Amino acid sequence: MGQVTTPSVDRRATVSLISRLRTAEGQRDPFPIYAQLRSRGGVVPAPWGGHLVTGFELCDQTLRSANWLEPDTHWREKQGAHRWNAPSAREISRTLPALNPPEHTRVRRAAGSFDRNTIRRIGRTVHRTVDRLLESLSDQLRDGEADFAALVSEELPVATIGDWLGLPAADWPRLREWTHEQVYTQELLPSASQLARSDAAMAELRSYFLALVRDRRNNLADDPVSEWIRTWDSLEPDQEEADEGVYLLALFVLLAALETTSTLLSLMTLHLVEDPDRWNLVADRPDLVPAFVEETLRFDPPSHVISRVAAMDCTLGGVEVRAEEMVHLMVGAAHRDPAKHPDPDRFDPHRKPAHLAFSGGIHYCLGAPLARLEAQTLLRQLVSRLPRLALVRRPTMAPRVAFRRLLNLDVALA
Repeated sequence: MGQVTTPSVDRRATVSLISRLRTAEGQRDPFPIYAQLRSRGGVVPAPWGGHLVTGFELCDQTLRSANWLEPDTHWREKQGAHRWNAPSAREISRTLPALNPPEHTRVRRAAGSFDRNTIRRIGRTVHRTVDRLLESLSDQLRDGEADFAALVSEELPVATIGDWLGLPAADWPRLREWTHEQVYTQELLPSASQLARSDAAMAELRSYFLALVRDRRNNLADDPVSEWIRTWDSLEPDQEEADEGVYLLALFVLLAALETTSTLLSLMTLHLVEDPDRWNLVADRPDLVPAFVEETLRFDPPSHVISRVAAMDCTLGGVEVRAEEMVHLMVGAAHRDPAKHPDPDRFDPHRKPAHLAFSGGIHYCLGAPLARLEAQTLLRQLVSRLPRLALVRRPTMAPRVAFRRLLNLDVALA
């Protein structure tokens, strides 16, 4: 028998910790709260049912195991909670990251991958875009402080993926805004108003990308959307179903490329500018750029929570979990697990960190090479082209737990 860890006192303590995570202070610095969660055990009861998993090895094991599934459309249909059956939640459950085999296998093959040639082509766009954005940043810094998040972190991902997909530049600002709004449906505990905002944004995204697919079908060219149309036409005889498959791929690529990548760029730059020694280290040792990016992904990943459901009755970390019961993998806590990383609260670009920022197993992030490309390119050019920057004030965080987002990153010349 597995160890049962569900006494009411445990739940009350966990409620208190989760409540603190949802405060402005908790969102700014959740890691002391995560440490308290970890101290209660690798697997603790969630106040709303299911479990929170805070240990690195248990999170890694769950992501890699076929015994743990995405909370897909079929699972959501069985849940009475509006949170899982809101229109935006149902729509996101049809995209690639929320699918389970065999449908996941089929759609992932249709999606293709960011292979070496594709990354090389996109890399040229990234270099040009970083040049332009850093020039704009430099101009504003001459007059005082500048918001790095608004000028660079928010602009680079949408320019990169927008150019690759062939989306008009005039559409990029609204696509970015819709992306920020829809993410609430993937939050740990979204409010009714946040779900309503997600529903509205998802409806706009659906309308936009279905129109894009119709246009590309009438004007096939050498671009990813046209290629997906050709692929889906070979897989699906019903054109309406094929167009739906292309729409869902385009939607997934946009959402995956914008939200978490912009947060990665902001967090990376925050950890660079808040300590003068870090800036000097990377400026003197450009070979450390990849390691600096990976340490950022460990130290404070863009996504702090990944959810899975059990495929069958099992035990996890000595705790009984029933079939179809949900576990929330607290990746932000797992990355600071001292059993995995010595001195985990120290930002150390010299370490070789293991992290779960791009998930794991069959759901390992398709866009990981692209996110790394953007982050590494930006960091190299930032420290080589600009004088050292300093943090003007601590950034304000969006009201989220699972998906981190800096609302500002104000910097000035040091």
